[in-house]
Amino acid sequence: MPEKLFKPGEKAPRSGQYEITGPRGGKTGVERTITRGEPLPPPESKEQKYRLSDLTKHRKTRLKVP
Repeated sequence: MPEKLFKPGEKAPRSGQYEITGPRGGKTGVERTITRGEPLPPPESKEQKYRLSDLTKHRKTRLKVP
């Protein structure tokens, strides 16, 4: 199953590193860090899209109550 590509301006479904892909899906080597719910920024050139390449890893922290 091919990976989902996201258009600039779409809201990011997950927090993580989004790689900019070429018009035919090729890798550009450029990544942007996007937080869930934020719109994907305009890419470097027209017709490029984004692919989620690495999810943000969250660590649960426990607060100690005195």
